[in-house]
Order: sequence, then structure tokens, then C-alpha cells
Amino acid sequence: MDLVAFSDLTPDQLAVAAVILREAIHGTSYKASGEAEEETSSFLTDPERFAIAAVDGDRVLGWVGGIRGYSHALELHPLVVDPAHQRQGIGRVLVSALEAQACAEGFLTLHLGTDDDYGGSNLFGAELFPDPLAKLAQIAPTEQGHAFFFYLKQGFVPTGVLPDANGPGQPDIFMAKRVGG
Repeated sequence: MDLVAFSDLTPDQLAVAAVILREAIHGTSYKASGEAEEETSSFLTDPERFAIAAVDGDRVLGWVGGIRGYSHALELHPLVVDPAHQRQGIGRVLVSALEAQACAEGFLTLHLGTDDDYGGSNLFGAELFPDPLAKLAQIAPTEQGHAFFFYLKQGFVPTGVLPDANGPGQPDIFMAKRVGG
């Protein structure tokens, strides 16, 4: 497996990257016609964005994006691995590559939001007010599982939760990790 910049992918590989985005994200994100393709191409056209792909030969296995939105913190968005190749360490390798890039660019923190708009944790469908941070401290996976627990294993810590961000009972969970300094 090799890691390559998005800008080095062929048009066919970029099309596969969009398919992976559509298929790997739980919930309703990137399911509308053209939505995944538009998001994927933004990592080539927006100077505040970049992406790294994991490829095996000519086949794209997954990719991770970085968004420069703060002077010292880089957003991880998205991290997607072809469902046929999940649980093989590809996501871990992509996160490590993004961390290295973040450090090389002088960022101190890597941050992300991980929506639960499909029931991957016990926060889905729960009333998080009046004390959302207390509810976040009690987060647990459901049978479907949630990316939050993958990110914990990568050294990220929860930094907050936005109740109802994606609709009633569908929060966005915020996480971050120190990567530089």
C-alpha cells in the first residue's frame, strides 16, 4: 500500500474516491447525486484543503482529508476506507499520515467532528440537555458501532458535543489530538 497526494490521482481514481466517500459514511451524508463528487473535487480546488489517498497498485483503498481552518489546528475531514477493506489498518495509516502532514505544516492540534445521525452510539436519540458533557462522558457504542471509538484508539479525546446538530437526537461529537509543539 502506498500513500499519495490527491493531486497525483487519475480521474478514474478520483471517481473511485467519491464512491468510497458515498459508501463508507454512515447516515445520509454524500448520498445525493453529485454530492460525493463535489466534496471529493473540493480537495483539489480549495487551497485550504488537501487529501491523502491509500492506494494498492491503481486501486484506491481509502483517503483522508485535511482542512486548514485555524492557524494552529487542522481539521480531519473526512476519513473513509472502502467498506471491503475496513478493519485492515488502512484508517490508522491514513490518520498517521495526516498527523505527519499537520506537524510538517506547523499545526499543534488535529480536530474532527463525528456525527451520530444513524445510531452508532447511545447518544443517538437521547436528550442531551441540560448537561450534554455529562452525557458525552457516558458514551457507549451500539451494535452498529461508531467512529468515535476508532478515534479514541488513535489518541483523540472528546472535546464536546453539539446536541441535535443533524436533527433531533442526532449529535455531532467533537474530538481533538495534540500533534505538534
